[in-house]
Amino acid sequence: MTSTRVKAVAIVAGHDKSHLSKTQKAFNTLIKQIEKERARLLAWEAAIPPYQQEYAKEMLPMLAASEELQIKMVHCLDRASDQKGLTKTERRLLAGLIAGLAEQLLAGCDDAQLKAIYNKHSQTDYDTLGADGIDEMKSMLEDMLGFDLGDDVDMSSPDDLLRRAHAQLQEQRAQHDAEQEARQARRKKSAKQLAREAQQQAEEQQISQSIREVYRKLASALHPDREPDLQERARKTALMQRANLAYQKKNLLQLLELQLELEHIDQATINGISEVRLKHYNKILKEQLAELRQEIWHAENEFRSRFGIDPYLNLSPGTLMRHLASEIGRVRHAIRDLKKDLLAFEDIRKLKAWLKEMRRQAEADDFDDCPF
Repeated sequence: MTSTRVKAVAIVAGHDKSHLSKTQKAFNTLIKQIEKERARLLAWEAAIPPYQQEYAKEMLPMLAASEELQIKMVHCLDRASDQKGLTKTERRLLAGLIAGLAEQLLAGCDDAQLKAIYNKHSQTDYDTLGADGIDEMKSMLEDMLGFDLGDDVDMSSPDDLLRRAHAQLQEQRAQHDAEQEARQARRKKSAKQLAREAQQQAEEQQISQSIREVYRKLASALHPDREPDLQERARKTALMQRANLAYQKKNLLQLLELQLELEHIDQATINGISEVRLKHYNKILKEQLAELRQEIWHAENEFRSRFGIDPYLNLSPGTLMRHLASEIGRVRHAIRDLKKDLLAFEDIRKLKAWLKEMRRQAEADDFDDCPF
């Protein structure tokens, strides 16, 4: 979506009519809402690329460094667990911490040494647990969805299992919808149903005709093949491309803005749009507003998903870089702590003191998460 300077479309009260009708007010409100949402979408589109660049430049190297240090920490604690001087309670606490951190790291990498350390301290087998977990997931999905996912699904991949479930669910829904449509088609429709359907079809045709009329007027005036001047032809070609795109998207507002920009219509023309035509326009604008909001929702949520940002975190285009700076600072601080702890844990006395603090926190806060 590109930004273009356009004239504002709005109905204004004139000397002959001091008050706007309900339909005219609705038209103006919809225009304002669309303009606001367009600005929001443009703000997101402008804010995301700098975030991506800064994330790749600053955050990704630090995340890689953090993961490397965490792997070193697992090995460090594993070596420490074999040393003399630890009590049974300390060894049990240390084993839980090692297994927890190793499991966390294995979720993002397939490391044989980490698996061996995890197996040692959890007294289980990582690969077996993973397979058992997928089996349980398959059974749960089959119970919930009410159909068999088959035996040919890749049981080493939870993602493949979920894709299979989603595909079969979509297929089942499509079959159900087709059967429902077939049943409805066999039923004899009442006079009211037939009248309602006819009215809906007529309204849809009128709405489509409303957009087509605006587009045809633009296309007739802008057709570049009729323009002998090369510069003017290039200008009209660009404008025609905008008109074509707006028409394809059924973007009534952009078509009206183009008419204003080209002075094909003026304020008096907009003020004089009939109530019947305005009702059609308002329906088109409502659909356009809903689509625009959906586009914003998709852009924001895809961005959050890609960068692992909490979907409930209050975030806006204006706060993206501030949020990233905060996250970079947090990871940088965590790296500093990891380096300090790696040095400290070579000393069994410091490790014991740290474990004592971990035990105190566990007792006070029901501590059940890995401190790294």
